Amino acid sequence: MSTNENTIAFFQTPLGIATIIGDENGISTISIADEGAISENIPVVLQDAVRQLQEYFEEKRINFDFKMNPKGTEFQQKVWQALLEIPFGKTCSYMDLSKKLGDVKAIRAVASANGKNPLWIAVPCHRVIGTDGSLTGYAGGLWRKKWLLEHENATNQQSLF
Repeated sequence: MSTNENTIAFFQTPLGIATIIGDENGISTISIADEGAISENIPVVLQDAVRQLQEYFEEKRINFDFKMNPKGTEFQQKVWQALLEIPFGKTCSYMDLSKKLGDVKAIRAVASANGKNPLWIAVPCHRVIGTDGSLTGYAGGLWRKKWLLEHENATNQQSLF
């Protein structure tokens, strides 16, 4: 019998304390904070995702295959799906993402959906940059975005300014 109750765990990463929330339907939230308590035991339903994230930080993984279940609008889900198609170590601009989704005028909506991504790192919103190559916006702070891109050996982006 299933209860579909969310479980939560906290674990240390090079970027801070990661919070992971999910249930048997998949992981719904991954975020990182500067501080917090670390879970002594990781709930079974979260163990695969925690292991894969740890492997990512240990440079032993470039893709995630744990079950994801982010909550969002149909448009947000579409944007988040497109983010999953950005290859490891690569970046694209918000404009590129808008074009891929079929509407260059939707750039602000795409940027907004990108910013509401509840599955940091696993759904790689950090791989989206400004058209001029600048690191723009990241809910976890630009220093974390820079760290993630360098971790993935992304081509160094140069600002035009």
